[in-house]
Parts: sequence; C-alpha cells; structure tokens
Amino acid sequence: MRAELIALLKRLPWSVAPLDGISDTQGWRRLERPASPGWTEDEQAEVEKLRQRELELAVFVTCHRHWSKLSGTDAVRARARLKHVHDYDTAGTADADADAVADADADADADADATMVDDGSATDGPGNGEDPRTGS
Repeated sequence: MRAELIALLKRLPWSVAPLDGISDTQGWRRLERPASPGWTEDEQAEVEKLRQRELELAVFVTCHRHWSKLSGTDAVRARARLKHVHDYDTAGTADADADAVADADADADADADATMVDDGSATDGPGNGEDPRTGS
C-alpha cells in the first residue's frame, strides 16, 4: 500500500498546482526544480484515494482488538515488532504484507504469553534479532 503511494508520488510532478521553475543557488542549500505542469484531477483523486486507504489501514491496525489483550511492555514489544515486519518480507506484494501482519499478530499473541516467567521478570522477547514470522 505505502509502496504504491510512494511510487505514484515519485512519478508525479513536484507541485500539485502548476508552478514556474525554481532556482536558488545563492542560499545555504542549492535548490533547483523545473517548471511543474501540476497534477491532473485524476492524479489528485488517485493520491487522495491511496492516502485515505493508508489512513484506514493505519487506524485498523492501531485500533485492532488485539492490542487490548496486551499491556505494558508486552504491548510496546508487539508494536515494535509490527513496525519492522517489512524487514523480513521480501515478496513485496499486498498478499505477503497481509500475511506478514497476520503472522506478526499471531506471534505477538504468543510472545505476550511467553515473555513473562513465573517470578514476573521479562525474558528475551521481540527485538532480539529474530525473524518475527519464524522465530529464528
């Protein structure tokens, strides 16, 4: 999802509205941009659609009932693992992303159960360099 939005933004002109080129070679940071024809209404609609979908997915993940099962350091660790699940996903497809999130969700459940020992002290949990989907 995010990759699709980034790819679209890279293809589009730098300015949404038509603007003249910019050339500032005297400042502390050199800035040069060609004239921008602006975005078409279709391009603006596509960017808006992708941004809305990204927001919906972000809200879905952050407000999912799974997080209410975790508390304290378990929740922090599970969220940290979820942030890095893409580090282990080489397929780059939407299905692979969904599978990775589902796997991370299941792993976080398992980790929440396994990170505490009888005396209440934390054991090695997420963030110890292992693949969150395979545990190795």
